[in-house]
Amino acid sequence: MSRPVISEIPTGPVAVPGVVTALAGDDTVTPVWHNALGGLTFRLDDGRDGIRYVKWIAAGTPEIDLPGEAERLVWARRWVTVPRVVEHGTDADGTWLVTAAVPGLSAVDPRWSVDPATAVAAIGRGLRLLHDALPVDRCPFDWGVDRRLARADERIAGGEGPADRFPEHRRLETAEARARIGEPPAIDRLVVCHGDACVPNTLLHDDGTFAAHVDLGSLGVADRWADLAVAAWSTEWNYGPGYDGIVYDAYGITPDPERIAYYRLLWDMA
Repeated sequence: MSRPVISEIPTGPVAVPGVVTALAGDDTVTPVWHNALGGLTFRLDDGRDGIRYVKWIAAGTPEIDLPGEAERLVWARRWVTVPRVVEHGTDADGTWLVTAAVPGLSAVDPRWSVDPATAVAAIGRGLRLLHDALPVDRCPFDWGVDRRLARADERIAGGEGPADRFPEHRRLETAEARARIGEPPAIDRLVVCHGDACVPNTLLHDDGTFAAHVDLGSLGVADRWADLAVAAWSTEWNYGPGYDGIVYDAYGITPDPERIAYYRLLWDMA
């Protein structure tokens, strides 16, 4: 399987939006991430341990809702470690979200790329901590199947087909793929899901233990397998094959092939 490029650390010059320059003031601005939709993340460093992060997305990009992410972060911080929202806003060029730094290094940092087993175990444990801590009955956000099916239908109507999917799903014609995601398995356990539990969105302490989650723009109530299936899948993209089982072991669950297959296809299409 070829490795998909969804998000990555920038390797070339990055144009800094004007609002990011204004927010930085005298701070050093460093581009640290960009995604396939054009979203950018910058680190602002004042040189005195005062570090902030700015996420910016161009106007007219419907798949990233930074004001919605701000709401989710404020809500989730009552129970778990996530970035503190400093400010957010919108202008004619785009939307931005400023958060304070939280301790820890991303699981894709070179420190952990050479020790995948430690990082993957932290991902599994961190996901279990998140699912156990956030109260489903108090969560105002939804990430359930019906909402995501509506998004899949929008993408299909926009012309997306097999060539736009991950390699393992490209053999499915659109009608067959849509039929499969239209028949979800029974709910195993409803939790408040991260919504983008891919490897880069877990931070680790220096000793390899779980530290925090970032990028919670899709956080909401769903079956826990919606997170688990993708968290384990993403270890292949970042570290190569053979680490997915560590995610399930560290979480404390036996792999469920039916739910894993379903939620990976739903992720791919929605």
